[in-house]
Amino acid sequence: MEITIIAVGKLKEKYLKNGIAEYLKRMKSYANVKIVEVNDEPAGQTLSDAEVEQVKEAEGKRIIGKIPERARVIALDLKGKQLTSEAFAEEVNETMTYGTSQIAFIIGGSHGLSKEVLQKTDLKISFGKMTYPHQLMRLILIEQIYRAFKIIRNEPYHK
Repeated sequence: MEITIIAVGKLKEKYLKNGIAEYLKRMKSYANVKIVEVNDEPAGQTLSDAEVEQVKEAEGKRIIGKIPERARVIALDLKGKQLTSEAFAEEVNETMTYGTSQIAFIIGGSHGLSKEVLQKTDLKISFGKMTYPHQLMRLILIEQIYRAFKIIRNEPYHK
């Protein structure tokens, strides 16, 4: 299984890098996971709606250029479907069993994802109604991917 996490922006915080590195190490026996960073679009603190759309479009073009050709595309989106860890594991398992051997997860920048990116997705998921920093979402996502493989294989993992 090939898993690509496409994320906007560079990860700077050491504690997040360390946490992600730990889960990447744990994932080696389950899947090949790589994280692809795309540059975020420089923007000021206060943007008009039109400027926000321009930022999302620019970042979206960079994201689309990194999506593997045959991958099932899953976007993290506040308006997406909320899943339990078990239902998320089922999505991953069904993709591996009946779909493709590639999944691409997309984490947008601070303004979200462009319409073009969202149109290219096979599934939109949400990790709840709260907003998380997109850099922290990388750690949360990789932990849930790891948990999904533990669930799929009926292996113990803390609850």
